[in-house]
Amino acid sequence: MLEKTKNVLRIRNSTIKKMLAEALGTFILMVFGLSSVAQVILGKGNNGQYLSINLAFGIGVTLGIYAAGGVSGAHLNAAITITQCVLGNISWTTLVAYIIGQFLGSFMAAATVFALYYDAIYSFTNGNLTVSGPTATAMIFSTYPAPNVSLQGAFFTEFMATVMLTLGVLVIHDEKNNAAIKGAQPMLTGMLVLGIGLGMGLNTGYAINPSRDLPPRIFTAIAGWGMDVFTADHSWWWVPVAAPILGCLAGVFIYKLCIDFHNHPGHETEHEKEQAGTDTS
Repeated sequence: MLEKTKNVLRIRNSTIKKMLAEALGTFILMVFGLSSVAQVILGKGNNGQYLSINLAFGIGVTLGIYAAGGVSGAHLNAAITITQCVLGNISWTTLVAYIIGQFLGSFMAAATVFALYYDAIYSFTNGNLTVSGPTATAMIFSTYPAPNVSLQGAFFTEFMATVMLTLGVLVIHDEKNNAAIKGAQPMLTGMLVLGIGLGMGLNTGYAINPSRDLPPRIFTAIAGWGMDVFTADHSWWWVPVAAPILGCLAGVFIYKLCIDFHNHPGHETEHEKEQAGTDTS
């Protein structure tokens, strides 16, 4: 009985550690990313451009993974966590802990950036916090589609961007294929996010992550932007939640179909070659 209690406590402590690691990693990612958006918008283009936002998110992803990777594996993305649970790689308890950690880190990052740029935001908006219009600032914290993009087009954009994110992550980490060395994986993942932003950010701002988009949206609803953050653009808010989850699942399926199902570890391949040579002789 005592041993069983110790095991339960050990599992609980491990889960809490992972939750806190996810919170810190997501916090780092989001502070870098959101603050760069704030600087570009509030600086009216004089303190950065779209490229600087992409670079900041790439740096944030890299540092967030370095921070949390050794403890939790650094998902930093609810879509990845849900996919890992569906595949049976993590338990439902771990799923809940990871998402709580990610949402907490993201929400606190939004609050931090709001406090950091509080004066600039109120100067820019004259105290009128809006989702749309010439002094709109809600997009500092969450994504909104471009005016000329349909809801279907925006959904497909988020779906495909997340498919590419998932394929990239699997390519970088697949030990049975041609994985990058472990120390370089966070940097390459940051470059992957940078590449997605450079190529697929026009339509929606590439959320590709429910943990990146929903908690800051909740924060803006509380902080003064109101429920418009959920009703704007035909209730857009659910797209950066649902599309990345489906995109992540599709990305895993595509990778398994094209690579993983018929790939073997390098040492097994060499063994098969040796066996074939023995059989021939």
